[in-house]
Amino acid sequence: MDKNEHRNRLAAETSPYLRQHAGNPVDWFPWGEEALALARRERRPILLSIGYTACHWCHVMAHESFEDPATAALMNARFVNIKVDREERPDLDRIYQLAHQLLARRGGGWPLTMFLMHDDQRPFFGGTYFPPVPRHGMPSFGELLTHVADYYRDHEAELREHSGAVVHALGELQPPPTAGAVTLGAAPLESCREQLERSFDGEWGGFGPAPKFPHAPLVLRALRHWQANASDQSPDLHALYMATLTLTRMAEGGLFDQLGGGFYRYSVDGRWAIPHFEKMLYDNALLLGAYAEAAAATGEPLFAEVAHRTADWMLTELRAPEGGFYSSLDADAAGIEGSFYVWEPAAVRQALSGDEFAVFAARHGLDLPPNFEGHAHHLIVATSLDALATSHEGGAARVAALLASARARLLQLRALRPRPERDEKVLTSWNALAIRGLATAARFLDRPDLADAAAAALAFLRRHHWQGGRLLATSAGGDARLNAYLDDYVFLADAILELAMVRFDAAELRFGCELLEVVLGEFADPASGGFYFTSAGHETLVYRPKSFGDEALPAGNGVAAVVLQRYGYLLGETRYLAAAERTLRATWAVLQEYPSGHATLLEALAEYLHAPVLVILRGPAGIIEPWRAELAAVYAPGRMVLAVPTDSADLPPAIASKSATSSGVAYVCRGSQCSAPLGTLAALVAELGR
Repeated sequence: MDKNEHRNRLAAETSPYLRQHAGNPVDWFPWGEEALALARRERRPILLSIGYTACHWCHVMAHESFEDPATAALMNARFVNIKVDREERPDLDRIYQLAHQLLARRGGGWPLTMFLMHDDQRPFFGGTYFPPVPRHGMPSFGELLTHVADYYRDHEAELREHSGAVVHALGELQPPPTAGAVTLGAAPLESCREQLERSFDGEWGGFGPAPKFPHAPLVLRALRHWQANASDQSPDLHALYMATLTLTRMAEGGLFDQLGGGFYRYSVDGRWAIPHFEKMLYDNALLLGAYAEAAAATGEPLFAEVAHRTADWMLTELRAPEGGFYSSLDADAAGIEGSFYVWEPAAVRQALSGDEFAVFAARHGLDLPPNFEGHAHHLIVATSLDALATSHEGGAARVAALLASARARLLQLRALRPRPERDEKVLTSWNALAIRGLATAARFLDRPDLADAAAAALAFLRRHHWQGGRLLATSAGGDARLNAYLDDYVFLADAILELAMVRFDAAELRFGCELLEVVLGEFADPASGGFYFTSAGHETLVYRPKSFGDEALPAGNGVAAVVLQRYGYLLGETRYLAAAERTLRATWAVLQEYPSGHATLLEALAEYLHAPVLVILRGPAGIIEPWRAELAAVYAPGRMVLAVPTDSADLPPAIASKSATSSGVAYVCRGSQCSAPLGTLAALVAELGR
């Protein structure tokens, strides 16, 4: 059937992923009351399919099954079919991924295919990708549909009991609350350090075997573990080595786009050579911040270069005209995964001069056997610049010039290829991570343009996603919708504070406080501590998740604990500090058992045990800005520096109480204890070194 002959209900959705399926012969519904009411009325089980735009196997299953008229007819006759974009509805994805793990006794993934009871949406069976014909011990999707529908018709009562047990098990996944008498200590930080060393790949970096994911929070945890005792007689140099080797191997491998900049989703092999080619905003935002921090911590030029190129890629490829950031680039182009990025050596030789090719081929492995399908190469760093400078005439400067001109020529050639599809929805949480990453890079790399881009993205979210005192989770074409989640609120509050360390804006800081007030009022669990993923006014689902572990994104509870403590100390707000402590107590059992899975919460624990150092600079902007820049050049992750100009209006009382002077003044606070006013940069530096 031609896609233009039929348009289902997904044609009216804002999600590009859902609209991709609008031409399917499947009678798809978006998640909502229309579909749920139909299932209840006709007693048909629900077939829930969850995916996202950049997902390769989602496209495969769509082409094989959802575009097939016979399969679609079977789906339409026996099920109510609901399609969900997991990036728009992470609440549904989180619930049914966990349910799949309980049902199948193994991890899930995308596309996620779940079968739900008709009246209460409880899951009774599920899987991920199903082939159109029997393959590798899996039934065909058509056979599966028939079997599931027949079994549901004949055994509904049995399945109802089974699905009820699954939902009960979901509720048991929450850790038990910790008694108030327990003393929170540093043991999980030390245990995490030991777990990282046990899982560390000493040759290729990273933590754990293939497939390898970047795991930016773990890299930063290793870096900060080193920084915490860097001035001791025996600093933890192996923690530094774990962080820097991982960052180096990722930057020199195929996980990084050696031509255009930016990172792919993950590596399918242990050497970071061959990636899964989708490019996600959140990965690049997190890695941008990590590389910028590492550049400040170590002075390593490679880390600064990768941060610059990642930021430039984000601004070029994902920035929307109004200032927000789009979500992702597909893994596929013209239906072939990676085709936009890989090269045949003959094509490269034809495009470059002889000298350019000689240097480029040696640098990026084109003189080695092909590392991709067929005779293609995916570019990696195969030879160091020092080795190239030694073996080629003209030395380092000549090699650098040849590589730059070769990259420019190949980028022009690559731009003529069919491009990966871009998912042009703007997600609040992912944009918040982008704002934070850009602000971090602006601070450590002295890139004011990145701070400008971060401020523009924040302004976009305030204009379009903040409505009636509440956040909305997503927009496309300026049309914002869906209740926001915990991640949206706390990631954005965190990003605002990071941006304030580059350019202070009192109105933005007040907005951050408004966000945290909603978090405390709508997401908090007053009985057990911590925060639910969905707000109190959210749609009632089969389970209200509360996530503490880092996954592809940092844990919302971890970011909440970090940001509540930082705002609490900055503003003297004890309610925020108490909520952060309750969150740590709610997770104390899992922090002790599996600390490396909770790296973001460990950041909060570290700052609970050693309160961050807060530096408030007051005075004319022209005087205090050089002070801020001087401090920004030093890697001190436990320090907040805010330069608040004399003419700043409507300041919070805790900041307004620190008076400005015409010659500039600094206030240094450790927890709730502040120093006397410091009238010179030299006095400030001496106080910080105390």
